[in-house]
Amino acid sequence: MLNIGKIEEGFVLDHIQAGKGMQIYHHLGLDKLDSTVAIIKNAKSKVMGKKDILKVECDIDTLNLDILAFIDHNITVNVIKAGEIIEKRALVLPKEIHDVLRCHNPRCISSIEQELPQIFYLADEKNEVYRCKYCDEKYSDGDAVKK
Repeated sequence: MLNIGKIEEGFVLDHIQAGKGMQIYHHLGLDKLDSTVAIIKNAKSKVMGKKDILKVECDIDTLNLDILAFIDHNITVNVIKAGEIIEKRALVLPKEIHDVLRCHNPRCISSIEQELPQIFYLADEKNEVYRCKYCDEKYSDGDAVKK
């Protein structure tokens, strides 16, 4: 049995789809923080079969919940204070995402004018479809997420 100690102050990202933990680690910029981070991959889960878990010992306000919700809105965010869970946050798909995705339409104004923010809006919540605010280009999973 693997034993990862509890954290005193920070957050735990639970119910991450197995294999997505490292993707979330990089997109949230956790590699740039000077904080303790525990990444648990392929943990046993009664509901999911396998799951990833991230434990981060830093202020919850450093976390961009929009990026997290975009990657997987089924993740549970547990806020930890004094070693105890004080709040569980459910994620919802953001209506707009700023400077996370990049439009791949070469004729889009955001491709030409580099200083423009990259803005995508939630066009179809049921199918989780995002479109570029400027040219209406559909984002697909194969497109790169901005670093």
